[in-house]
Amino acid sequence: MAFLSKDRRAVEWPTVALAALIYGGWAALTFFQAALPTWLIIVLGAWLIAWHSSLQHEIVHCHPTRWQRVNDMLGFTPLSLWLPYARFPMTHLVHHRDEALTDPLDDPESFYLTPAQWQRLDPPRRALLWAQTTLLGRLLLGPAWTVSRFLADEAQAIATGDRRRARIWAVHIAGVAAVIFWLVAICDMSIGFYVAALVYPGTALLLLRSFAEHRAAPDFRQRIAIVENAWILGPLFLFNNLHAAHHERPDLAWYELPRWYRANRERLVLANGGLVYDGYAEIVRRFLFVPHDTPIHPLDRVVPAAQTGG
Repeated sequence: MAFLSKDRRAVEWPTVALAALIYGGWAALTFFQAALPTWLIIVLGAWLIAWHSSLQHEIVHCHPTRWQRVNDMLGFTPLSLWLPYARFPMTHLVHHRDEALTDPLDDPESFYLTPAQWQRLDPPRRALLWAQTTLLGRLLLGPAWTVSRFLADEAQAIATGDRRRARIWAVHIAGVAAVIFWLVAICDMSIGFYVAALVYPGTALLLLRSFAEHRAAPDFRQRIAIVENAWILGPLFLFNNLHAAHHERPDLAWYELPRWYRANRERLVLANGGLVYDGYAEIVRRFLFVPHDTPIHPLDRVVPAAQTGG
């Protein structure tokens, strides 16, 4: 499943420059970490880890060149350690089947569960999921929950004979080894510190982005939120905060999305039922301690909009 527009430039140089900035910034930050205050390493490191994930998301959508093998080479380096780049398109492009958005069985990025899945959980895991319906819980617990669940699923798949994932993980582990060699042998940085101070908060930043970007609704267009006026976090997320625009035009480069959104705003807001937030400050204000939604999907299984007259 690809989203390559016929009129795309051969090379999107702003994205190439962004990749150079991210990798160069990460290398410089880790190399000079001994001379920097801890708070600055945490702030810049978390930003770079999240920015790199945003870059990988851009690359999954066939940017910044016409040659996907070149793109994949640009996105492969596992700065976050835990996510194999080759697994990203296998799950994320399925998420772009909009008719199945939020469905706990068909959308691999859904945070919902079916009633049957909920019933099978023990009380501690139910409590953990309820805690993550608030933004504070998602930021504090979400990275550990998301990563551990992902790794457990991957291990189970490999153990039951999934050779494709086994090959992906073999290549990924080689990449992780190279990153760890750089951090430990070249930069003299503790891996424990790197995970706790850079990877964990960087993953939390990504969960801030995804926290309110989808909600269950009969019409799939009303399942996709928009966060406007994100002057700081918008560039970090490569304007994926304009999520309804991204779902409609995943072929657009990140720097083209804001202008296209402005030209189509009225139609997009009408289609998504006005699911618009005034910056991430509004999301923090509304949901820091208050649940955004229930962990149980209210529709059990999503009915495609075409079947509901939508």
